[in-house]
Amino acid sequence: MARISATRKARQRRALLMVSSAMSAVVLLAATCAWAVTSYVNDSLSRVNAGTGGTPSSGPLNILVAGLDTRAGLTRQQQLQLGVGDSEGETDTDTLMLVHVPASHRYVQVVSLPRDSWVSIPGHGMNKINSALATGGPQLMVSTVEHATGLTINDYVEVNFLGFVNVINALGGVNVCLPFAVDDPYSGLDISAGEHHVDGITALEFARDRHSFATSDLARIQDQQQLIATAMSEGISSGTLSDPIRFQHFLSAVSASITVDTGFNVVSLADELRGISTGDVTFTTVPLSNLNYTTPTGESAVLWNNAEATALFNSLKNDQPPAGIASASPSPASTPQPASSGPSRSDVSLDVYNGTFIPKLSADTGAALAGLGFKIHLSGVDWTSQDITQTLIEYPPGQQAAAQLVRQALPGATVKQVSGLARIRVVLGQSGHTVTSPTAQTTQPTGQGSTPAGTKTAAQAACR
Repeated sequence: MARISATRKARQRRALLMVSSAMSAVVLLAATCAWAVTSYVNDSLSRVNAGTGGTPSSGPLNILVAGLDTRAGLTRQQQLQLGVGDSEGETDTDTLMLVHVPASHRYVQVVSLPRDSWVSIPGHGMNKINSALATGGPQLMVSTVEHATGLTINDYVEVNFLGFVNVINALGGVNVCLPFAVDDPYSGLDISAGEHHVDGITALEFARDRHSFATSDLARIQDQQQLIATAMSEGISSGTLSDPIRFQHFLSAVSASITVDTGFNVVSLADELRGISTGDVTFTTVPLSNLNYTTPTGESAVLWNNAEATALFNSLKNDQPPAGIASASPSPASTPQPASSGPSRSDVSLDVYNGTFIPKLSADTGAALAGLGFKIHLSGVDWTSQDITQTLIEYPPGQQAAAQLVRQALPGATVKQVSGLARIRVVLGQSGHTVTSPTAQTTQPTGQGSTPAGTKTAAQAACR
């Protein structure tokens, strides 16, 4: 009996050892496969030495994302298909965004830097910020942004025309919203007003269009933020960004047309941000003081508002969360929710018409209102008549609070409810068309939680 018992125990130990060995092999195999897939995706990305500070082991992370206006690497067929022409001119930065990821990795801040920003290019004097890439490549682009913002750029991402199209197509297309029909021969965008689900090529045309708006590049920045927000919503809702395998398949599809800095582990960062929602991502544009600056060489550029821009970049440097996003992750049950304080300027969409014979009044007023943070859908256009004596703010039912917010910026205007409007309409008259900056909203504190005008979450920015 003793020998039988010993034999039985030996068999049990051998069986347990075999099961344990098999489980270990499975775990090892899974880990090896995950490492292999991650390595494959990271290795398949094009790399460039951008002179960045490198991904820190802890702490906040600043990523510079550059959208390139280049046809390099495109076949003639691709140039025709994308509608970008065959110009072999210098490579400029068509889109420039600074992406800040805090040490907690709980949210993401995206700051758009207008391509025509007049800044100091280290070693080359003053010029538009988008010229840095053509002058000295990614390294000069990075050092220019670091010099202008006072921030350390840790990683760099470069996306060309084809890369943009591939990203949108890999997501299955995105939604875009147009307040009016557009037929722009420069970008090739020909689309009716309203919401549309578009593929990568049409999305590229939408992102490149700056001739259909009075505020030109600033309006295009809003469109680009809308595209990114909508693409993010698509990625989150479809599970692409939260499912490691689907995300790796997504990266595999677009990796050939995206360039990143040496050492940037894209898959690792995506894994750490897997719980991010559209409400955790905010978009803003660096505050501006002059939208119509004429450079010494006669070019048109924009100037930053130095005080407000410094406050914004200092908040990023100190890893301070934007308004509406807590620095910690409190329990929803124990944290009281703030009461709604009404719409902000970034929530208010406007159509601005010129009801006078004053030249460029609609375009200039639209630019001034955009500078205060309002979303300008239509400006630079005339009203049906030019005999309006007093500026009118007409609003659809239910938007009285938003209309009063506009009246704070146009205190000489009258306010009236009008049925059938898609959004608030401003008809400029001989009087009441002067835009003023409401003191209560421009004297924001620059400490923790302060946010420049125009900041909005991805959920707010997306086409819904």
